[in-house]
Amino acid sequence: MDKSRHILQLRLYPAHMARVRRWVAGLAITALVFEPFGSTLALAHDTEKVGNKIGVPQIVTREPQIAAESASLIDVQSGRVLYERQPDKRMRIASLTKIITAWIAVRSGKLDAIVTASDRAVRQEGSSIYLARGEKQTLRDLTYAMMLRSGNDAATAIAEFLGGSTEKFADIMNAEVRKLGLTHSHFMNPHGLDHDQHYSTAHDMAVITATALKNPTFAAIVSTKYYSIPWQGQKWDRKMKNKNKLLWMLPGASGVKTGYTKKAGRCLASALTRDGRQVALVVLRDGQDWVDSAHLLTYGITAFDRRNICDIAFREFHAPVRFGQKSEVKVVPSGHLVYPLHQDETAAIEVKTVHIDKLSAPIRVGKKAGEVVYFLHGQKIGSLPLVTAETVDAKGFFGRLREWIMH
Repeated sequence: MDKSRHILQLRLYPAHMARVRRWVAGLAITALVFEPFGSTLALAHDTEKVGNKIGVPQIVTREPQIAAESASLIDVQSGRVLYERQPDKRMRIASLTKIITAWIAVRSGKLDAIVTASDRAVRQEGSSIYLARGEKQTLRDLTYAMMLRSGNDAATAIAEFLGGSTEKFADIMNAEVRKLGLTHSHFMNPHGLDHDQHYSTAHDMAVITATALKNPTFAAIVSTKYYSIPWQGQKWDRKMKNKNKLLWMLPGASGVKTGYTKKAGRCLASALTRDGRQVALVVLRDGQDWVDSAHLLTYGITAFDRRNICDIAFREFHAPVRFGQKSEVKVVPSGHLVYPLHQDETAAIEVKTVHIDKLSAPIRVGKKAGEVVYFLHGQKIGSLPLVTAETVDAKGFFGRLREWIMH
């Protein structure tokens, strides 16, 4: 026998085992769901250590290798897709569903309204904030609880309040997504538990996420690390810590939403904001979602620069002029068309379409004279107005008459 090893054996009878299970379950609920702020700070410190071990470089200029089955990375301001992998593949999305639920909630104008938890909400399976039957919470607090702690009971209560039932709320979800022009998504519930007719794609969810992030209230909720809501019947509040580790791992990150079911695998929606730029990312069925997301988000920010297309693809044009002392006038693009470009893409900007208005003298500088449309890799990225860059005086009466007769 190896005396350097000591093995402690405990013999527990069934009654003792049941007591131990209840004790462990209680500890799990306290530590992971409603831990006091003192212990959450310790957990945050541990998370920071985990994040530091990942070692995400400050600049990522090449597409990183990832494990996700499907992914989509979008520049929030412009809507440009910066990276994608099987973006239109139909996938289960688990609790990423709650992004749409929260987006509808924050736009409802009812965040301060009181919601009463129903029997169905209280009994909803899956992750929970342990609402009690008849418990009253504001829609705002339920939305925080749903996004930070992924409470399925909170999602159900929200859906019943805003839609009358979860089924009717799902109809609202589908209608809202169709308004965005997305055709590869269909929702059956507000929380994301598995259903054969409940699905989306990485691209659709990235567009939904980017759209939702433009709402300041939604953006504030998903960036919150800690939040407290009342706990009816208890002497203390529910104190919640956001499940999304990226909030600690990556400076400037927004949590957005985690998701997991056995069938869906690990799913993650996240965002990163730096120097006024924001990118949104969705990875689906990704066993290393934290690492992949940190690298892809950094890639989206550092490999692409926001450039004014007018500056890098500037061209002058000429518009014909009637009844002027000159037969044409110089016109130039005006304004700013800011678009994210990779460092090697500036030469790929093309001017394929130019619309020139018919102009008659007299003409002053700055008169709208048409439109120029820009393309990148064959895809339209935007347009700018054309304006006159010089003055053209009108001909006298006889000169105008002569030109009119000749034409």
